[in-house]
Amino acid sequence: MEFRPRNYIAEEESHALPRSRADDHPLFAPSTSSNHHKVDVVDHESHDFFDPLRSPAANAVALNKDVEDGESSSTVSSEAAAEVSVKEWTTFKRFLMQKFPVSKMVSVSLMPDVIIKTGKANVKDSTTKHLKELDDPANFAEEDVKVITGQEYVSRLHELKDEIKRAWTAEDRVTSLKLSIKVARLLMDTSVLQFYPTLFVLVAEIMDMLGNLVWERIKQKAEFGEDGSRLCYLSENFKEINICVEAKETCNNWFCKVGSVRELLPRIYLELAILPCWRFLNDRPANSLQRLVLMTRGLADPLASVYCRLYMAHCARKLPSCDTGHLITSINDIKILLTRVLSTKEAAHGKSVDNRRLLVSLMEPTIEYIMKCIFKDASQRQVGTVLMELGLGRNQVELFGSNPCVSVVLHHLLKELPTEIVGSYAVEILHLIEYSNDKSYDQCLNYRLLGFRLCERRPTLDILNAAVDRIIQVVTLLDELDDFLKVVDPYVDIILQNQMDNHLNTILEGISERACKKEIVDNDVVGLQSILMKILSHFKDLEDVFALGHFLEILDVMYGSSRISIDMQILNMATRNGCINDPTTVQLLFEICQALHDGIDFVNSKGDDYQAARLISRFVLMVDYGAEMERHLTFLVECRGAFGSINELKETLVHSSNHLATKALKDGRKHLSFVKSCIAFSEVTIPSISDHIRQLNLYIETSEVALLAGLISHSDGLVDSAISCLQSVDLINGSLTPVDVDGMVTSIQKLCSLLVIVPGNPELGFTHTLKSILSLITSQSWITSKIKIRISCAIVSLSATLSQNKLPYNADLEILSNDLLFYGDSSYVQELLSFSEHVLQNLVEIIEQEPSGAARGSMALEACNCIAASFKINHNIQPVCSKLIETAKSNLSTNDAYLQSTIKVLDKHLPTSGISASTTI
Repeated sequence: MEFRPRNYIAEEESHALPRSRADDHPLFAPSTSSNHHKVDVVDHESHDFFDPLRSPAANAVALNKDVEDGESSSTVSSEAAAEVSVKEWTTFKRFLMQKFPVSKMVSVSLMPDVIIKTGKANVKDSTTKHLKELDDPANFAEEDVKVITGQEYVSRLHELKDEIKRAWTAEDRVTSLKLSIKVARLLMDTSVLQFYPTLFVLVAEIMDMLGNLVWERIKQKAEFGEDGSRLCYLSENFKEINICVEAKETCNNWFCKVGSVRELLPRIYLELAILPCWRFLNDRPANSLQRLVLMTRGLADPLASVYCRLYMAHCARKLPSCDTGHLITSINDIKILLTRVLSTKEAAHGKSVDNRRLLVSLMEPTIEYIMKCIFKDASQRQVGTVLMELGLGRNQVELFGSNPCVSVVLHHLLKELPTEIVGSYAVEILHLIEYSNDKSYDQCLNYRLLGFRLCERRPTLDILNAAVDRIIQVVTLLDELDDFLKVVDPYVDIILQNQMDNHLNTILEGISERACKKEIVDNDVVGLQSILMKILSHFKDLEDVFALGHFLEILDVMYGSSRISIDMQILNMATRNGCINDPTTVQLLFEICQALHDGIDFVNSKGDDYQAARLISRFVLMVDYGAEMERHLTFLVECRGAFGSINELKETLVHSSNHLATKALKDGRKHLSFVKSCIAFSEVTIPSISDHIRQLNLYIETSEVALLAGLISHSDGLVDSAISCLQSVDLINGSLTPVDVDGMVTSIQKLCSLLVIVPGNPELGFTHTLKSILSLITSQSWITSKIKIRISCAIVSLSATLSQNKLPYNADLEILSNDLLFYGDSSYVQELLSFSEHVLQNLVEIIEQEPSGAARGSMALEACNCIAASFKINHNIQPVCSKLIETAKSNLSTNDAYLQSTIKVLDKHLPTSGISASTTI
């Protein structure tokens, strides 16, 4: 056997592509291009796609035309409006039941027979009653002995709904009406406050069903005669004149029956349920709404009263056209009811102050829904009229006078006001909030809401300045941190956008003072997170943030997930603008990383924790102490101690240490002791990394650094550590994924590339390291036949390279490579040949033992190409190559391109060898 001599420089030149000087960069686009580069864009005058980069004027004209046409022809039909109304009502009902869920037990003072008919009402025994009377006589006196579960109550209402429908289907409409009256009566009982919203939703659904049934019956009588013949077809906007007498009589009869109901509340609900049927009798059905609004004033119970007005607002939306007069009257009446509730020392029904708060919270959704209906599609002029009618404006120009408003009403008014009104009258609204200081709603939330509304569209700067000045005056009077944060949170955006630095300093100082008074709670931390995030998002330079007064003090009091989010945002800012040089900034960020590290379990990290680990690693990587390399290495040591549970960081530390060593080597060997310290740091750190592929690559990288520094003994030790790392893979992790295995093989090939420039050790033998790698093939269970072939080929190629008189590359410093150390030493080449012969024998045996035919053929071709590139094809090599080609031919297709090219290579190296003839396909 004889290695094939190689001239790497000549081979590189022969395979290089021909080059010619280019006058212009190929990606350079001159302003005027030649005709043969010009591409014509055909515009087929289609305006389906708006291209902002082509024909902007024409597109703008077309776009404007489409908008004008759309405005002139797009009138939303009443059917579409009704559909939107239904969806909004369904969403609102779902929200109502979620906000006030059904309690487990419902104890109703006057349990109606319609409910306890099938429900299981529990009667308490005499012993239980006597004990309760002794414990609390006052409470016992009010307590009814009938108790039913909330779910049973709900189930019974569903049964009643089905009974009403079945009776109607059986044309027993009298029974349907009687049952509906009984259902409506249920809303008269407000003894269980928390249950009332659920009760309202269920009863309202039954009322709506009854209204739809009555509507369809009257409409059928209007469109069809008794014999079934069609009399007319009622259009969407039909008039009273189109209705026949019989249908009118039926409709009038229903209103008379409803009007005969004795109790006021069920009478109102039933008339509201059939309210759209007024269209069969009157072209202005909305005229009856004001009468119904006045009727609701006869309802003494405030909760029943406001929910009755809520149902009225819902039913009024079913009419084709209706103004907001009845809604405004309802809101004004609700304000009176709330004033009475809030002014009494005890709430309704003799309940405690807590029950009074509960009562207000139960009434709030009705205000919200009615207010949405008032301002839906309202013009600015109509808004002015509404505010005057609500008692909040002197006239349509001078809005928001000095009259106070109930806080909860004001809150939902402010939510629905048009943005232009809020922006123009921000200061007046602030004064209104101050006047409206009652217990119905947290005043801080109204200040907060105004801030968010002002962020929707920026008002003039003078209005903003006046509003923010007043807010700062307000918050300085607040003692609690929670209240302070509620108010200032939305105004921080305004302050930052308008560069009101003095106000920002005041806010941060105020937060710091209140946060240090007592231990903060979770709600406070969430509020702080919102404010600090806004500040961090506004500034581009992290040093500017750290320079803000009290910022770091506020950061120190935060904890939990909010603190983690802020820390990650700070690190994200710090690592996106290049190297971090300032020592003070480095120390601050190090402490932030420590807080982040202590707040996360990186051993079992998932999801966002990986992002935190990456940010800490990136911070460490981007720190640069410049010429103070010793300080930088000390920093890396501190990081290893502080963040030892982050595997990714350990890898970063080794990369940084190796980078420091190569940086020091640029000044020659005068920093050799520092380089040794860096290499020692890496040697200690690498074994603590759990991933063996990463370990192996880091050992190789550090060995390269040691070799650059001329530290051959260090390099040899690191290479031995790399091989030991490979040998321990099975002991630690017996199950490797295909990706892991492929990474291991690639790393072994990389190790072989490094060994080209590592000087051999005559004492241990020139092939000592190669034998260690070869022994790995037979000792590791994760190494398959295919992997054995790849590693063996790498070893053969390495042996052939080491035998050359001139190596393809070597270390930059004055290190004698093997081509100089053993030049002309026949024993050196002979040892390499003897070792390679042994490897070739193993190659052939591995290929023959491979059970898969396709794999055996591919492996034979890979081995054959390696042999042809490494050895002269003589009488010793030719039989091996011939055997491998025959193996490939018998297991692969005759048209296999790899097989064809391999035969051509063999013919090129030894045309008269007879290989081609013996392997003719």
